[in-house]
Amino acid sequence: MKLVRFGAPGKEKPGAIGPDGKIRDLSRLVKDIDGDMLKDGGLAKLKKANLARMKPVAGKPRLGPCLGNVRNVVAIGLNYSDHAAEAGMPIPKEPIIFFKHTGAICGPNDNTMVPKESAKLDYEVELGIVIGKRARNIPSKDKALDFVAGYFLHNDVSERSFQIDRSGGQWGKGKGCETFAPIGPWFVTKDEIKDPQNLDMWLDVNGEKRQRGNTRTMIFGCAHLVWYCSQFMILSPGDIIVTGTPPGVGLGFKPEPKFLKAGDVVTLGIQGLGEQRQTIVPFKA
Repeated sequence: MKLVRFGAPGKEKPGAIGPDGKIRDLSRLVKDIDGDMLKDGGLAKLKKANLARMKPVAGKPRLGPCLGNVRNVVAIGLNYSDHAAEAGMPIPKEPIIFFKHTGAICGPNDNTMVPKESAKLDYEVELGIVIGKRARNIPSKDKALDFVAGYFLHNDVSERSFQIDRSGGQWGKGKGCETFAPIGPWFVTKDEIKDPQNLDMWLDVNGEKRQRGNTRTMIFGCAHLVWYCSQFMILSPGDIIVTGTPPGVGLGFKPEPKFLKAGDVVTLGIQGLGEQRQTIVPFKA
């Protein structure tokens, strides 16, 4: 299934994409598309719904974040071999973990706001993982995907001057600003993704090709990441892991980086997971 949340910010309703590509309202079946729904077995209930017989939602409502009430955003840095090379960084021996503030989460096509004092605004197309059941010290990597409910598209918007120049060793300041975590358009259940390690991904700025890659060049694949993170923390239903980005980020361009500015339009997508579109807008208090 392709699950969505639609409507005004803070008032999103649960939905799914029908066979005709239109949204069906699932409010009568579940309260929301979130961790509580996953924990309570709501996904099995939704899979029994006959979307073809349900009336499509009228018009073209805003798409909100594809998952609601996210408690934890676990992020992985330098997880593509070709991206590590462009950054001039060594291949990590173990996954690099940091966290994005949940206040950064927004809809897939919402505007990206330039933070106050921003100097180096950047982009990163990423595959996201939705945790479907409680994971704690998973015994082996071959069991890890049993704990996954599905996948989604994410733009890991980054402010490099906050992240690098002012980090003090932590990346969180450059990753958690308002509107820095658009997720969606869909939360795609894992039965629709045959191989999460073979998905084409792309990102353009103002129509110019910037990022082109495939999840096959991940240093640590999805199963490894879920297993690894569970050794250090409890992963709960509705938690998400965002898994790193391929080459082509603005910071990596030579001789001069290509950072984002107000008025730019960023478009991105991952095979089977849909597309996003964000307009960069000035800071607003």
